[in-house]
Amino acid sequence: MSIPTDVASLQIMAEVYKKKNLQDILEKTVNSLVEQVPYIHWAGIYFYDNASTVKLMAASDKEDDLTWESNSELKFPIKTSDQDNLGVLVVRTREAIAFDVTDVSTLETIAEAIGELGFAN
Repeated sequence: MSIPTDVASLQIMAEVYKKKNLQDILEKTVNSLVEQVPYIHWAGIYFYDNASTVKLMAASDKEDDLTWESNSELKFPIKTSDQDNLGVLVVRTREAIAFDVTDVSTLETIAEAIGELGFAN
């Protein structure tokens, strides 16, 4: 199941390493995950405004986040290179068993790159 996630990861990492605009990177991330990975039905990136509130910065579908329809959800922290929490990458699926270990490690790498490289510009 991890090949589609790897393909999406390559597209996303290319944007990150090109040091594109942060919002472009975020939008490319959520859209690539949903377009390339058949079992990811929604992806979103939230950033913390302060300690108690979060703001949706990018989503594959802003109208329908599948909160009530998803069977599985994974969340990955987005941190700076100093390990400050910036936000979270969330992926959701309607499938009962969709994600495997390699999906998790690839998505962790994407979240890490967004935090470290996306905020290094």
